[in-house]
Amino acid sequence: MLIVAALRWSDQRAAVDPLTGEVRTDPRGSGVSAAERAALEHALRLRDALGGRCAAVTVGPPAAEEMLREALAVGADEAVRVDGPDPAIAVTEDGSATARLLLAGLGKPPDVVVCGAHSVDRGTGSTPAFLAHQLGAVQALGLVELTAVDGRLHGVRRLDGGRRERVAFGTPAVCSVEAAGTTLRRASLPATLAARRALIPVVQAGTLPVPAGTAKPYRPRPRPLPIPAGSEPNQRMLALTGALVARTPPKVIRPATATEAAQALVDYLRDNGFTL
Repeated sequence: MLIVAALRWSDQRAAVDPLTGEVRTDPRGSGVSAAERAALEHALRLRDALGGRCAAVTVGPPAAEEMLREALAVGADEAVRVDGPDPAIAVTEDGSATARLLLAGLGKPPDVVVCGAHSVDRGTGSTPAFLAHQLGAVQALGLVELTAVDGRLHGVRRLDGGRRERVAFGTPAVCSVEAAGTTLRRASLPATLAARRALIPVVQAGTLPVPAGTAKPYRPRPRPLPIPAGSEPNQRMLALTGALVARTPPKVIRPATATEAAQALVDYLRDNGFTL
């Protein structure tokens, strides 16, 4: 059984220009988020419970190998880096190409893929959905707990309003986990030293599409207005604002039943020219 921890190398403090929408990243602040660490820990636990191998894979630049070496140090059986594009391009990608590159880098379909619920730089959580689609696998979202019992996966999903949902499913499966207090195990000193000397395989699986066009701020089109009547400035101001125009005062109604409220709404729409 192949259990994959799909990790994302991202800028933990990406900045977005409020006017142009350009995303500015800094490699010095890039790394792995708490959700990605939780995904790796859950993948290691599933490997221990189900057997097989645990692989850590990422799409990213050479700097992402530091994250993969940490995965080897804590117990991953193998690590693969798929050569990725500039981080700024990866941020604008919708997740489909990232999923394709991840699977191409593995070479064989995995039985279980564990991902972080969402990345810090994008937050959409769309990559797990594309992974599940391309694998034809079931998908479990928003997991705060993930275990294996009798060859099946059992999880607890976080729902709105503080509710929880228990789910059970088989393989192949793609699981999106949240940090939710899950802490990645610590690596021993010999394992850390061995991981620093390990060779990380690099796969050239393709490229991400370059986003077309340039991001621009949304600005509504100007609306043409007629020239206000009047020769004096105050007359033109009154014409523009309509301060002296007779207006219908707002009407407050308090219908006793829902039927009366609906009838009042229908009457108002009919009086204002709406055809029902």
